[in-house]
Amino acid sequence: MRHNKKRGMKLGTDASHTKAMKKSLVAALFENDRIKTLDSRAKAIRGDVDRVITWAKKGDLHSRRLAIAKVGDAELVREVFEKAAQGMWADRNGGYTRIMKLGPRKGDGAEVVIMELVTEPVQPKEKKASKTTVTKVEEAPAKEEAPAEDAETKEEAPAEETADAEAPAAE
Repeated sequence: MRHNKKRGMKLGTDASHTKAMKKSLVAALFENDRIKTLDSRAKAIRGDVDRVITWAKKGDLHSRRLAIAKVGDAELVREVFEKAAQGMWADRNGGYTRIMKLGPRKGDGAEVVIMELVTEPVQPKEKKASKTTVTKVEEAPAKEEAPAEDAETKEEAPAEETADAEAPAAE
């Protein structure tokens, strides 16, 4: 059962503090393009950041008002909408943030990460070579049989030498 379950992570605080913390983290990320925070907090705001950028790509008045409500700063939202209008995320269909782990914090061992906005363009995936483009490898020319027989006799000779070498070592 899911009685009294709200969506999203609680982050160890009450609902109003969680909402305020997420709002300030989203604003800090848009202001600085990179923040250093805890792993759970970064994962909690990832969806909010992606949603605001999607609204910015849409660019209408309703989307702007929703973004101002989510971020809390109209000037910051204006800058994000201008970046989106210039085509900063035009070729990207999601995944506007990157989370890089730094390791555990010294005091309590909490996982610290750097969260940043992705600005580089999307690299198109290379298509794998189809089976019709497989090139045929030429067979090696057949060798003469005489050298093969010499190789067999050479292989037998070292075996006898090793047997002779082991006999004196045993004495």
